[in-house]
Amino acid sequence: MGGVFAPAQPVTAPAPVDQDIVIAVDSVSVRRGNTYLVRDVNWRVELDERWVVLGPNGAGKTTLLSLASARLHPTQGTVHVLGERLGRVDLHELRTRIGLASATVAERIPPDETVRNVVVTASYSVLGRWRESYDRMDVARADALLSQLGMAALADRAYGTLSEGERKRTQIARALMTDPELLLLDEPAAGLDLGGREDLVRRLGELAQDPDAPAMVLVTHHVEEIPPGFTHALLVREGGVVAAGLLRDTLTAENLSKTFGLPLAVTVTDGRYAARAI
Repeated sequence: MGGVFAPAQPVTAPAPVDQDIVIAVDSVSVRRGNTYLVRDVNWRVELDERWVVLGPNGAGKTTLLSLASARLHPTQGTVHVLGERLGRVDLHELRTRIGLASATVAERIPPDETVRNVVVTASYSVLGRWRESYDRMDVARADALLSQLGMAALADRAYGTLSEGERKRTQIARALMTDPELLLLDEPAAGLDLGGREDLVRRLGELAQDPDAPAMVLVTHHVEEIPPGFTHALLVREGGVVAAGLLRDTLTAENLSKTFGLPLAVTVTDGRYAARAI
């Protein structure tokens, strides 16, 4: 999927973390009342890495993605995103450098908006086209992204008429519209049937293997949804880290069994993972 993604711009702001590190989470906890959503988490994501964050419901996956997307501040510890420390940066400006596809964003997309406009409006960080104008380069980029995600023929369709799989691909195209330095995907295959899931996993695998694509973090409950080309995994349970590192070293039967709280067997076929209870 080359040709659309420009190389991520190097971090120029002075930062206490290496410029190749796009996410740096240090001793971070997030608390609501007496409940910890995440506790004492350390995590690093570098420029050329593709991470999957895996764990059961309530493990803290979405909280970590909210931190990484600069939409949540930690209760304790520090978070740096693209070299900027949360709490000491203009969040609006930082968020323009991050592509996010999530259920929260999807819920705000007007159903009568055309697919092309859903994508191109990311240029102004708005949902729903109003009176803003876009130049031909913006429209061309939106069309190129839709084409590469198999949505070119549906560019003029109303978003609300799309299937769930088509909506997911439109959301990812929108997340890529601003040529982000970091792409965050929150359960992109949720709600898809088998065909829709496999189509999306294939396309995300192509994106993951594009050297010009941004650093990526994908949140999921299921190892079957991990696209080929992803390099690292973070396993979380009850707000804490069970294991983190290279995918092949981290996605073991022992680590997944600890993460999900039951004995699991893990298999890998042609770069795709599967797990079943023993």
